[in-house]
Amino acid sequence: MIHLNGKTAIVTGASRGIGLAIAEAFSKAGAQVVIASRKADGIEHALAELSEAGCENVQGRTCHVGSEEQVGDLVQWTTKEVGVPDIAVANAGTNPYFGPMLATPETAWDKTFEVNLKGAFWLFRDVAKGLMNSDLPGSLVCISSVAALGAAPLQGTYGMTKASLISMTQTLAFELGPRKIRVNAIAPGLIDTKLSQALISNPAILKHFEEKSALKRIGTPQEIASAALYLASDAASYVTGQTLAVDGGFSSSGA
Repeated sequence: MIHLNGKTAIVTGASRGIGLAIAEAFSKAGAQVVIASRKADGIEHALAELSEAGCENVQGRTCHVGSEEQVGDLVQWTTKEVGVPDIAVANAGTNPYFGPMLATPETAWDKTFEVNLKGAFWLFRDVAKGLMNSDLPGSLVCISSVAALGAAPLQGTYGMTKASLISMTQTLAFELGPRKIRVNAIAPGLIDTKLSQALISNPAILKHFEEKSALKRIGTPQEIASAALYLASDAASYVTGQTLAVDGGFSSSGA
């Protein structure tokens, strides 16, 4: 059976959606979980939801992943108060601009790279250093996107950051593999979350995703959480450097 007994995990962007679902799955699998989000009220709401779901082994910390200092503080606090994190999930993401790529405002460009790419790198770097200093194995998982696997019309900058995460995953997997630290990515398809509402609320875009999907529907946060649980666990002990598309067959349709 898949379990995370004795493990400590950090999940960013965990106040709702995919991150919250991952935190619940990890907690129920036995891990001590630290959830992080930018706003304190979001953390409080998430902790209340998790408590109602029977997850008592969860703590929360505010952290803006676009700040290198705050990411470092998150990892240091977790190490001191909970334990050396064995697992890190870089889930926090943003997509502030939806439109033609050539018209992307520079502010949106900077924010998207800062949160989606730099934040994930800083988290992985600091967690990996702690694991190496303690001579411990670990698992790092980043949430990429099917937008990274091909053209991403109207989401060009977002797609670039998510593609960069896949490249980072592959390189870190080789550099950290000798230290028994695995690094993998998940590429979700269209998932019913707040971040995706601009797509889901557009009937034409929603129809495109549903028709191109082999399963003829969009996904749920819990379906991404199941994949993250597998990659974080020892059940995936021989899996590293991989990108798992969890998209209902969207990316393999060839359309």
